[in-house]
Amino acid sequence: MRSQFRLSAADYSVLAELTRVPDGRLRVLELARELGWEKSRLSHHLARMTQRGLVDREVCDSDRRGVYVRVTPAGHEALVSAAPRHVEDVRSLFLDHLTPGQVALLAEITEELIENLTRIPDTP
Repeated sequence: MRSQFRLSAADYSVLAELTRVPDGRLRVLELARELGWEKSRLSHHLARMTQRGLVDREVCDSDRRGVYVRVTPAGHEALVSAAPRHVEDVRSLFLDHLTPGQVALLAEITEELIENLTRIPDTP
């Protein structure tokens, strides 16, 4: 993906999370939590993505200390262009090596893990 679309796996993850929400923006801390990244790692990565025009930042009007990160039109276009290749890579690297029964079992296990994670309360 890097050579063809100029996106790293980390870039793709950030853009994918931002495009999952209706207005294409999240507070930085929410994005860090969704990605499972430390705030400092995300801040450095967002700075690089901002320089490349993939995301931008905006101040939160209701909380002047808060900052939103938002996918730009260029970032959205980059994700849309790279998504078919990403799906193809996931399929060829992982799913094509599993039987239909193993894929079903993997889906069942994943659903259970996600359900359990949503029940874990946020900790300060």
